[in-house]
Amino acid sequence: MLDKDIKINLESDPRATDAEQSADDKTIAIDTAKADAEVAKLASDLDDLRQTLLRRQADFDNYRKRIEKERTEDSKRATARVIEGLIPVIDGFEHALAAHREAEYENYRKGFELIYRQLVDNVTRLGAERTDPLGKPFDPHLHQAMDRTESTDHEDGAILQVFQPGYTFHGRVLRPAMVRVAVHPGGASKQAVN
Repeated sequence: MLDKDIKINLESDPRATDAEQSADDKTIAIDTAKADAEVAKLASDLDDLRQTLLRRQADFDNYRKRIEKERTEDSKRATARVIEGLIPVIDGFEHALAAHREAEYENYRKGFELIYRQLVDNVTRLGAERTDPLGKPFDPHLHQAMDRTESTDHEDGAILQVFQPGYTFHGRVLRPAMVRVAVHPGGASKQAVN
């Protein structure tokens, strides 16, 4: 007989004692318990790594969103500074166009109007909005009162005249509109001044 056959016969030998089988069962049970514990530890480590990965991915997504938001805000601030610098140029054009209404300046005036329209269109495309509050109620967040006029023909606080238009950029006031405001004579508005 071959060694292999002998081993098989020994394993199936009915003469093997219950004590030997019991010891083998205990060894197998201990090895199985160790393997189960190791598998559980590895599963726990894997779960911890997955949780860590998910947290890192969430942190990275939050970081990316914050950076994108900061870049957008930086871009808006830079654009707002450029627009703030162009507003006086627009005002200068408006004054120049208002000053020369004579016929001999007509060609000169058409060139100025063209440049003025291009400048205003470009500033508008950048996101600036011109506010012309004539006839609207006074809002101290959007308007700067330069003068008050007593009037019963208009509502108290109505804007009667705009000296200089205001500009906003994405809800932020770049320059308040400079206005003349109507006040009712003898009312609470006059008492507030005293």
